[in-house]
Amino acid sequence: MSNRPPGHVARSTRGPANRPHPETPPGAPRRTPARTFLRTADGVLIDAVYEPGPTGRDPSDLVFVVAHGFTGDADRPHVRRIAEAFARHGAVVTFSFRGHGASGGRSTVGDREVLDLAAAVEWARGFGHARAVTVGFSMGGSVVLRHAALYAADDGAGTDAVVSVSSPARWYYRGTAPMRRLHWLVMRPAGRLVGRYGMRTRIHHRDWDPVPLSPVEAVPRIAPRPLLVVHGDRDGYFPLDHPRMLAEAAGDHGELWLEPGMGHAENASDEALLHRIGDWAVARAG
Repeated sequence: MSNRPPGHVARSTRGPANRPHPETPPGAPRRTPARTFLRTADGVLIDAVYEPGPTGRDPSDLVFVVAHGFTGDADRPHVRRIAEAFARHGAVVTFSFRGHGASGGRSTVGDREVLDLAAAVEWARGFGHARAVTVGFSMGGSVVLRHAALYAADDGAGTDAVVSVSSPARWYYRGTAPMRRLHWLVMRPAGRLVGRYGMRTRIHHRDWDPVPLSPVEAVPRIAPRPLLVVHGDRDGYFPLDHPRMLAEAAGDHGELWLEPGMGHAENASDEALLHRIGDWAVARAG
């Protein structure tokens, strides 16, 4: 798995003929749902969905770009629930990371996925939205942090605010049973077979080389963009030292919400929390 400089993201490309909606014409703001495949800078096709959100708003209003967790995809019920909640606050783009769902390629578990998110953000802005906020969960939470750092100077593929939910702060953490199981899934041939046929997730067999920038190393590079770190005090994957490390690295441009009784990622994010995140994004994203 490589961490070569990501470069610029290619424009989206039309998916197969059976996709439910055609691609938006370049430069033409649109307020109807759309679905297509996006081509990333390294040539992977990513399944992406656009939903316009509340009617009657100006096209420059906020768009949320949602980065799901490992083994999720754009059609999973928990991802659709997240999208429905954010749609009360603005337009929403969901997509499937490489190796997940209908997208091509194989998962690199947070490394090259920054290219997928960059393609989705650029596509979202193509609908006429001047403000974009990325919201990531678990693996997606680490991706939104690295993406915001690596694309800080990119007006097209960059973000205006970042929300990271249930993210790790550092790589190779094995301190909990769920994370030990995840490492087996990713690093062992038998585990990758389980991922492919049991979880519809195709995982790359190569190790990271070089090791990508860690989430905690990425966070200081996000400033001055607003950052919200959300974590449950009952997260079974990553204990509270992870969000605290991220918040400390963020300094004054970051906020930390430690949620009592909350577990891990999308399935643990209730409606009240999602709407609080939506309100934060509307207020802070430019």
